[in-house]
Amino acid sequence: MDRSLYFYYLPKEKIAQHPKRPRDHSKMMYLDRVNGSLCHLHFYNLIDKLEAGDLLVVNDSKVIPARLYGKNTNDKMVEILLLRNIKEDYWECIVHPGKVLKPGEFVSFGDKLSGEIINVTDNGNREILFHYNKNESLSDIIDQNGQIPLPHYIKSKLRDPSDYQTIYAKHPGSAAAPTAGFHFTNSLLEKLESKGISIASITLHVGLGTFRPVKSERIEDHIMHNEYYSLTDETAAVINNTINSKGRIIAVGTTSCRTLEAVYKKYGEIRPCSDKTDIFIYPGFEFKVTNGLVTNFHLPESTLIMLVSAFAGYNNTMQAYNIAVKSGYRFYSFGDAMLIL
Repeated sequence: MDRSLYFYYLPKEKIAQHPKRPRDHSKMMYLDRVNGSLCHLHFYNLIDKLEAGDLLVVNDSKVIPARLYGKNTNDKMVEILLLRNIKEDYWECIVHPGKVLKPGEFVSFGDKLSGEIINVTDNGNREILFHYNKNESLSDIIDQNGQIPLPHYIKSKLRDPSDYQTIYAKHPGSAAAPTAGFHFTNSLLEKLESKGISIASITLHVGLGTFRPVKSERIEDHIMHNEYYSLTDETAAVINNTINSKGRIIAVGTTSCRTLEAVYKKYGEIRPCSDKTDIFIYPGFEFKVTNGLVTNFHLPESTLIMLVSAFAGYNNTMQAYNIAVKSGYRFYSFGDAMLIL
């Protein structure tokens, strides 16, 4: 399938620079994936479209302040972006400028933290071993020294660091937020549960590969990035109970959807597990677990819009996006939502 089929024109002013407040007052387009009909709502109307017995599966990964600034041994300023925790104090990172950070080079991030360049990966990233006083934790030091890495299309500074976290973020590890969850408020979650709609958490640590454009002419040739996920005993039980009772599984975000489908693809069932996945979902994919999807409006020619197209149908998806542009929806991470059932 040709990548260009997923292009749509989006004026820059449609790209949201700040989240809506209250969060659940963002717009929400409801799309019926069977007949292609749609209507315009607000996110707080989600409760009206769900039924007792439904299950929302959210991603509780927490964004870490993954952007670090330091100096190399020649006192040159460098930028490091934490991508993936390989093991303990060993991370894969994006670095800039790359030419000054060769194996054996050290970077100082102040008095408490330094990084040793161990290896250069095939894609030009660096594997870095961090050194610090073991009386402290690396995560605490990163929290003190790092900055939240916002997507390149967000030009404004955060008004509040919590703006780029979901309200249920729990497990640190993401370099980018699972943004479909931004629309939830504690009040809305309470109302959903009061109606008999269950909420369960998975964890998928979102990497910056989620923003990597598809460059292959044929989308089938695109190489997907790896991301770590975890699914607990409790969540697996809730999902299986919902399936057995004929309830609907609604994935909140493409990350939750990818996790559910990756687990089923590997095991033929939903079970407690943790692993890495590079699952790439595009039209032709057969969904085994996901019955509904809460998502944002994504970048043209991205793997995310391809996943939505696989779930909702290509024509339905592209028509919905074009209508969203014309109807004043806000796009991307801080933008408006879509509910697909």
